[in-house]
Amino acid sequence: MRTRLAVLGSAAALAAAALVPAQFAGATPAAAAAAGPAYDWVALGDSYTAGVIPAAGETFEVPRDGCERTDRSYPQVIDRDLSSLIELTNVSCGAATVEDIAFSAQQPIGRHLPPLSEDPDYPFPPVPPQSEAVGPGTDVITVGAGGNTLGFAGILFTCLQLGDGSGGVGTPCRDGLADDIPARLAKVGRDYGDMLGALHERAPHAKVVNVGYPTVIPQDTSKCRYNDWEQFASITPGDLDWLRDDVLNPLNSTIAKAAGEHGDTFVGLTDSSRSHSVCDAGKWAEGVFTAFPNDVAFVHPNAQGHRNAADHVSAALLHALGVN
Repeated sequence: MRTRLAVLGSAAALAAAALVPAQFAGATPAAAAAAGPAYDWVALGDSYTAGVIPAAGETFEVPRDGCERTDRSYPQVIDRDLSSLIELTNVSCGAATVEDIAFSAQQPIGRHLPPLSEDPDYPFPPVPPQSEAVGPGTDVITVGAGGNTLGFAGILFTCLQLGDGSGGVGTPCRDGLADDIPARLAKVGRDYGDMLGALHERAPHAKVVNVGYPTVIPQDTSKCRYNDWEQFASITPGDLDWLRDDVLNPLNSTIAKAAGEHGDTFVGLTDSSRSHSVCDAGKWAEGVFTAFPNDVAFVHPNAQGHRNAADHVSAALLHALGVN
């Protein structure tokens, strides 16, 4: 189960998110009609950028590299929306850590999720650090990462284990893990700052747009059905509250702080997705499964979630490039 959940990337919500200015929300290609030559855009990130799950579209890499970029993920949506304005290089990769983006080669896992699925192409060759796609000619960079550095997959797995048999009562995961979270968040902050420093060094003139994680846990966790594997399975409501308030919101706040310290843009997705959590009828993120027991999702955005991200990120891109 730990291996299966390692692809999770991150699940998140952000209180205190710095939002894209309202005047740029919903910007369209028409706003860039007279922009001139295309801008070079490099998309970096983990599975919340890459797409990964079938509910976020079909993988399109031929041959597959195991990163599972999907055609309805937000970079690909923006690429279609702004095709006359930008040239996209999308090197996001499921399960990537911040270090994988900045400095380290990564071993992609594709959809090799035993015992639920065996990927016939697994194992995949390592992919280089995503930052190698960035250079002096890069005009704008987007990056969405941090959840795997935090170790959210392992946290989620532990919450599933500790909540099993609890009847949905108590906070067994908070009781077992809370003391470790501040150190994890501190590591995210350090690594994220190092990554931004490396990106600015490689592309001195590029604008960097940092993308936060959307709401996946509702404010009212009574909406979440205990032992429903198409939601959060055996995680108790109390632990969901803890995950939202003490793990996921601070994760996004840590990313926003690092972005601000480097003079970069932060795009918060929490408010726009607040009524579309895993436990809402109009969900923009899938639960542990999209359809139990065969369609594994690991709490990732679906196509609607990526469409929402695309709207906000494209507005930030246009603003960063000075195209109104």
